[in-house]
Amino acid sequence: MALRCAILDDYQNVALTMADWSKSGADITVFNQALGSQAQVIEALQDFDIVCLMRERTPFPRAVIEALPRLKLICTTGLRNAAIDVAAARERGVVVSGTQSAAHPTAELVFAHLLEFNRKVGYENARMKAGVPWQTTLGHDLDGKTLGLVGLGRLGSRVATIAKAFNMNVIAWSQNLTAEKCEGTGAAYAGKDELFARSDYISVHLQLSERSRGIIGAADLARMKPTAFLVNTSRGPIIDEAALIAALRDGRIGGAGLDVFDVEPLPLDHPYRSLERAQISPHLGYVTEDNYRLSYGQIADNIAAFISGAPLRTIDS
Repeated sequence: MALRCAILDDYQNVALTMADWSKSGADITVFNQALGSQAQVIEALQDFDIVCLMRERTPFPRAVIEALPRLKLICTTGLRNAAIDVAAARERGVVVSGTQSAAHPTAELVFAHLLEFNRKVGYENARMKAGVPWQTTLGHDLDGKTLGLVGLGRLGSRVATIAKAFNMNVIAWSQNLTAEKCEGTGAAYAGKDELFARSDYISVHLQLSERSRGIIGAADLARMKPTAFLVNTSRGPIIDEAALIAALRDGRIGGAGLDVFDVEPLPLDHPYRSLERAQISPHLGYVTEDNYRLSYGQIADNIAAFISGAPLRTIDS
């Protein structure tokens, strides 16, 4: 009898078209909507042996893992998923495996937010289709402006490269970054206070950890230019949400392009949905067809390898 496999959070209803699932050897069930509370997740997944997660959409803490009696394998997109209690899985004998994931889709989304803020293409498109006769906005330039990167790893370095093509000046800071590490990246090192004060645009590229949680707070936002624009495609809790809402509501910064939030999906009554200076998207950073094909294809391979007794791309911590 085939192992039962649940694919969670397939919001676009495309998972079955992104890979050859027949080679997995499992009986596949797809869930297109978020399952809801922890209790609802546990109830929905009682009869499944394998669970496939889109990175950090549905949390898998110890309480969930221990409440699923048949669970044998958790597959996640990406090679790191902070929403999975890997230690709890290991204690239960549940294998956790991951996939490769491309950096460029999220880097490209940073510039989608920057360009929309500066040139208002989507805004003007909607107005023209609504019958407004002609243009109403005044654009801003990226050329010659300063982009501050909070984090200069794989993603931050990719953003720096794209920024140089726009003839931007790029500076970067993180807790472990040095001037020497910036060499060859196209970014110059700046202290944290300097970065927030100098930058016309700021883009966040840190992994969420206890060290980075809330690392951008009210004092940092207060240093920003009143015209500056902050982009977060990393993780919501890296920025103090209350402080950012206050800065946007009071008009103390130009705006924020947000693809990630403290709670996802974003509640319908959340202030970001009504703040004029909040430009929001529903965690689209990695959501591209090519990236889905890479991730789902490797998940199908991981399942087949597990069933054959030779798990692939296992995650141990």
